[in-house]
Amino acid sequence: MLFRSAALSRREMLSVGALWGMGLLLPDLFRARSQVRAGQGGGTFGRAKRVILMYLHGGHPQQETWDPKPDAPAEARGEFTDQATSLPGVRISELLSRSAEMMHKLAVIRSLSHDNANHVQASLSAMTGHHHPPGTESRGDFPPSQNDFPPFGAVLDHLRPSAADLPTWVQVGPLMRRNNGTVLHGQLPGFLGAKHSPFTVNQDLLPDDVKIGALASNAELPVLRLRSRRDLLAQVDAQRRLIDRSAEAGTLDRFYQKAFNLLSSDATAKAFDLAGESTTMRDRYGRTQFGQCCLLGRRLAEAGVPMTNVHYCHTPNGSWDTHSDNFNKMKNSLAPTFDQAFSALVNDLDERGMLEETLVIATAEFGRTPKINKSAGRDHWPWVYAIALAGAGVGKGVVYGSSDKIAAYPDSSPHDPSDMAATVYHLLGVPADTTIYDQLGRPHHLVTGKKIDALLA
Repeated sequence: MLFRSAALSRREMLSVGALWGMGLLLPDLFRARSQVRAGQGGGTFGRAKRVILMYLHGGHPQQETWDPKPDAPAEARGEFTDQATSLPGVRISELLSRSAEMMHKLAVIRSLSHDNANHVQASLSAMTGHHHPPGTESRGDFPPSQNDFPPFGAVLDHLRPSAADLPTWVQVGPLMRRNNGTVLHGQLPGFLGAKHSPFTVNQDLLPDDVKIGALASNAELPVLRLRSRRDLLAQVDAQRRLIDRSAEAGTLDRFYQKAFNLLSSDATAKAFDLAGESTTMRDRYGRTQFGQCCLLGRRLAEAGVPMTNVHYCHTPNGSWDTHSDNFNKMKNSLAPTFDQAFSALVNDLDERGMLEETLVIATAEFGRTPKINKSAGRDHWPWVYAIALAGAGVGKGVVYGSSDKIAAYPDSSPHDPSDMAATVYHLLGVPADTTIYDQLGRPHHLVTGKKIDALLA
């Protein structure tokens, strides 16, 4: 099923010459040119210059967000109903009133589906478009590996690292973990190595005079001291290299140099200056940790950071893993916090003229069960779930795919996370036949799915 706004128009085909400025290598440029000539790329190929990916760890319930089922039996429907949106004929949960008002700017897919109900493992698919080898599911929670497929940010840093002194990839929010401490897969650079790690911001962003602790090049740690530390580090590394001449040692050298450039850069300091935002703007996003993380994401995109991940995983009322008290948490914490921040980000980008080149994605590892459990909660459910996108080549006012009457399985147009990843790489202007190599020189196909054309402008 596909709903689409009647006011859609297809942009002019992206000129091949513009791709050169995005840092594509000559073979990539030739592939891109052939895609455009064949009509495979179209006007959406390479439209996204920046991506802000919101990750709702735990899995948001499709029934209480983008795919409500008001006519379902009570044991599946839950406590809430649906509401009309700015897109005629399309209804979403009553909990997302601000998102409903801008539905004509969004694209929603209601038929994503896979079969891994483990948070730790399923996050790899959501962040990379690649699954673990068959049979891995039985291992349950296990830590990430240096052999894991790398996520979008690490791949971008490998293919076309950010110019100047800005990071290519920033993670805003804590490193996402299970309650048992296991790190969710898809957050680390995997087989591309440590030099492609993200620049991380994990701190309280609520104070009016907030300063990003990771950028401690202020009065407490002036640039001269940073340079002094760099010199000391160089001496230590010189001794270390006499002992360890491994490839990874060289990788870390480059990572340290990049980190120093970031810490001493005026451009970086300006991009991360959240305190420089007006009180009105900070209130608009919501005086919540997630709201301020999204506002920082907008600042980073505005400065030119290609990839920003915003993690929404731990709140005063818990995470999106609502095995109990789902409806209270959704009504009083999770939904309003997300709704305010997400709508503020999309509208803010649009007002600044940035939405046409900034891709916003609100996603998770899976959805929640169609049956409400004895604790008034919903459990893990990967067999169907819904996510939202906006900007940068994504269709405006699109609702694609559908689930059955209780939001249990796809009713039409099922798609795997690999298809979503193929769509993201298409919008980023990365050719579908791109091959990347691990640190042992082994080739890996970057894209294994097919882009979802119905989601594109």
